[in-house]
Amino acid sequence: MATMDQKSPNVLLQSLCCRITGKSEAEVALQFQYAVRVIGSNYAPTIERDEFLVSEKIKKELLKQRRETDAALFSELHRKLQTQGILKHRWSVLYLLLSLSEDPRKPSSRVGSYGALFAQALPRDAHSTPFYCTRPQSLALSYGDRTSGLSASMGTSGISSLGVYTLNGPMPAPQSLLSGQPPQSAAGAGQSLGSRLAWTLPVSASPSSALAPPAARSLLGPSAPSPRVVRPRRDGDAAGEVNEAALVRDILYVFQGIDGKFIKMSAQDNCYKIDSKVVLCKSLRDTSSRLAELGWLHNKVRKYTDARSLDRAFGLVGQSFCASLHQELKEYYRLLSVLHSQLQVEDDQGVNMCTESGLTLRRLLVWMYDPKVRLKTLAALVDFCQGRKGGELASAVHAYGKTGDPQMRALVQHILSLVSHPILNFLYRWIYDGELEDTYHEFFVASDPNVKTDRLWHDKYSLRKSMIPSFITMDQARKVLLIGKSINFLHQVCHDRTPPSKITPASKSADTPKDAAELLSDLEGAFQEKIDAAYFDTSKYLLNVLNRNYLLLEHLQAMRRYLLLGQGDFIRHLMDLLKPELVRPATTLYQHNLTGILETAVRATNAQFDNAEILKRLDVRLLEVSPGDTGWDVFSLDYHVDGPIATVFTRECMGHYLRVFNFLWRAKRMEYTLTDIWKGQMCNAKLLKTMPELSGVLHQCHILASEMVHFIHQMQYYITFEVLECSWDELWNKVQQAQDLDHIIAAHEVFLDTIISRCLLDNNSRSLLNQLRAIFDQIIEFQNAQDSLYRSALEELSFRLQYEEKKQQREEEGQWGVTAEQEAEGKKRIQEFQESIPKMRSQLRILTHFYQSIVQQFLVLLMTSSDESLRFLSFRLDFNEHYRAREPRLRASIGAARGRRLSNI
Repeated sequence: MATMDQKSPNVLLQSLCCRITGKSEAEVALQFQYAVRVIGSNYAPTIERDEFLVSEKIKKELLKQRRETDAALFSELHRKLQTQGILKHRWSVLYLLLSLSEDPRKPSSRVGSYGALFAQALPRDAHSTPFYCTRPQSLALSYGDRTSGLSASMGTSGISSLGVYTLNGPMPAPQSLLSGQPPQSAAGAGQSLGSRLAWTLPVSASPSSALAPPAARSLLGPSAPSPRVVRPRRDGDAAGEVNEAALVRDILYVFQGIDGKFIKMSAQDNCYKIDSKVVLCKSLRDTSSRLAELGWLHNKVRKYTDARSLDRAFGLVGQSFCASLHQELKEYYRLLSVLHSQLQVEDDQGVNMCTESGLTLRRLLVWMYDPKVRLKTLAALVDFCQGRKGGELASAVHAYGKTGDPQMRALVQHILSLVSHPILNFLYRWIYDGELEDTYHEFFVASDPNVKTDRLWHDKYSLRKSMIPSFITMDQARKVLLIGKSINFLHQVCHDRTPPSKITPASKSADTPKDAAELLSDLEGAFQEKIDAAYFDTSKYLLNVLNRNYLLLEHLQAMRRYLLLGQGDFIRHLMDLLKPELVRPATTLYQHNLTGILETAVRATNAQFDNAEILKRLDVRLLEVSPGDTGWDVFSLDYHVDGPIATVFTRECMGHYLRVFNFLWRAKRMEYTLTDIWKGQMCNAKLLKTMPELSGVLHQCHILASEMVHFIHQMQYYITFEVLECSWDELWNKVQQAQDLDHIIAAHEVFLDTIISRCLLDNNSRSLLNQLRAIFDQIIEFQNAQDSLYRSALEELSFRLQYEEKKQQREEEGQWGVTAEQEAEGKKRIQEFQESIPKMRSQLRILTHFYQSIVQQFLVLLMTSSDESLRFLSFRLDFNEHYRAREPRLRASIGAARGRRLSNI
């Protein structure tokens, strides 16, 4: 006797019917035919296919019957069944057991009873959800094989993927429906159980038997009739109600954006609607409305592509986006062509809507689920991309790829690979050849053709921040800009003819969208390595050219030595040589005379050992002359820059150097002036000892001169060491570590800004600078007052010496030393000189008071400054609190500053 595994499905089903009804095989013939019809029909109750819920229901039923031991045994057996994995459709078995356990006499039973189902006949045209359509297959787009033919494309992916699973295995896609053959399972084991049993029914029992092969129909014996039953399609029945076949036909047209007979586009509501006059049940109307949404989504995408495909200004990126949308629509049209073919076959053969292979709205709803999701994504993408182009468009597409759905992510990634392909081609052409062919302004690097060569680095090329794709970081975009800019700078400014391929080897570019997709998938790896390699190679080569051929670092050091007064011996000797010229009125100076003096100072100092290329750029410049100016006020050194080094030493930078030089030159002049004052005091001290009436005035001059010397020495220390030397050390370290020319330019600009700020030359320090200039003016006034004092004193001393000499000479000749007239004249002159001394003392006292008041105001401003170094400068300028004792505001300011310092500690 055959075992249970070797019995045919028919025998097993018949045995099951006998077991359920308790009748013999002859008495269950009718129930057996109903069972076969149920399995092969469209009927299936709406049930949630959850194994856990069914097992919980079974345990609850056992607990209600107070069978706790059986419930525990069932739970243990179910657990073992789950771990072994022998049974594939555990939910079906559990559901069957639960159905058999329920009383068929209870009308409120939540689970349909098979016994009750077999006891009644089912309607032939039952319109419910197909049993095999309750679990649609995942529809994932695969772009690997788009040219393998219609039948192959239907089994892979794309919008046209149609595979659905039955309870026992996958049901046929519409392509298989076209052939009129019974469906095959995915594993190749033949037809599904329900379908195989349906083929064995006679024509009167199963409407699908009209398509059954003769071999399958012979299983029922000679009583099974073979003629085909033809049932023509109709748009409506006798009562005037539109049937499902007509709606299916309309829906297929709507899918393409074409108005159907009953479903038309409503311009007012902007959607497809069924005519309100059409008599239709609510379920069919709702299902049709849900399906018609695909037509609206299709129209939205198609309208965008039609409008943009012919717009050349949309650019290459936009055309690639339209091409990707066309590609998706092509897959969608393949699906529609299959559905239309199936509908045509059914019309030609007169197949009934209720057959297993017929098209129904429910089946369309399942088959079109994933295509609808994809069209929704495309429509939303189209909306989001309105008005965008180039890199901005790529950013919009990239933003939609950040989703947890792997299928939608694959779709967006494919579109992104097409969209980004032109951008990557732009990028590689720019970083490897320095060429920018961006006709429609889509790339994130912009070029201004009106900029001249001398401003190429600063103004010709820039970043369009709106066009930087979101998958490219700002640091990567900056490096891309620098790479191409460096190549063009080398060719156009440095006149370096080295081919770009010799500077950095060009790697494989994104020749195809597939290459672009691979590159985009590894943005932090391969893509970053390409950018970094090109960036380091190009920047290193450019810096080598600038340092080797154009002496960039030597020019930078020359600025420090000459314009920032770093070459001490040269500056001191130059001042000594220029002094006779600079004390003259500014209108009497001639530049060629000053240039000759400059060359003399160079030849007489260590400056003569500098590079000839540097010395020939050093020159004299006369500033604009104002009334009353002397040569000290208009003299300035100048340094000529041109060619590639003018990119670093721009016109603005040279203006800053000129301002700093004038300030330093003026401060150096004060130091030079005080040195002359001190030398005058030392030289005249012994000579004027014979004039005791001058001792008080001279003492006052010594005190004021000491105050000024202390002030200028502290200011010079601050400027030379705390400002210039510290800033220069930072600049030199940054220049040595610079990776590109932009780093050098930025460090140089920071250096100049720091000097200008800390030398009180910026707008925020205007009041401090005015006070400092007033102090400098007082030093000049003091020099003039002291020179006037010494001239008067030395003149009086000369007269006295001559008087004594004549007197002695006459006495040696035996005559009276002086006459009464000469003696009266001498006494009168001495009296006049002595009367002028209080005036000198008063003048010095006023000068001292004015000088000290200006210094006190200067110290108050320093104490209230936000710069900590300036506040410390005020402590050094008033180290013995000399000015603090005289100025109450200074005491308050110093106390507040010390309080802030202690709080910080």
